Amino acid sequence: MKTPRAMIASFDTPGGLLHAAEEVRDKGYTRFDCHSSFPIHGMDDAMGLKRSPLGFIVGGMAVLGAVVGMGLQGWVTTVDYPLIFSGKPLWSWQAYIIITFAMLVLFGAFGTVLGMLFLNRLPRWHHPLFTSDRFASVTDDGFFISIEADDPKFDPEQTAAFLASIGGKDIETIEGEAR
Repeated sequence: MKTPRAMIASFDTPGGLLHAAEEVRDKGYTRFDCHSSFPIHGMDDAMGLKRSPLGFIVGGMAVLGAVVGMGLQGWVTTVDYPLIFSGKPLWSWQAYIIITFAMLVLFGAFGTVLGMLFLNRLPRWHHPLFTSDRFASVTDDGFFISIEADDPKFDPEQTAAFLASIGGKDIETIEGEAR
């Protein structure tokens, strides 16, 4: 059985999309997205998006990588295989900086990729919006707002009327299989 999954509306200009995003945010919708073929300055503020926690994830992973790198080298040279050569002490942290930095960068890179995948809820192999023929123009010159059907304020008739009132054109309800 097909059920409504989302509703999309197209807009003529980037400014129209920006204004519509503000209206949708002010109306109280929380599960919506704006689609454009290029970034639009100010869209994050218009949608009411918070700052991404990705920087904290990357920073935490980088610190973890540095601690692992320094700790592993320190443990190997002082506990597991202690050798004194050239009169250096067992704990010679200056020699560990290069590997520590490499581990910092490596863990930071893994944190970036895995954090981005997690925060973007990827991989998602299919989204119901891809079934719309009109939505295919978003990669060329289309400006769309999509409101998900699982938004608490979503009502097919009221949402369609609201999108029309803020200048939305070609309003379409996207249907898909029940989850």
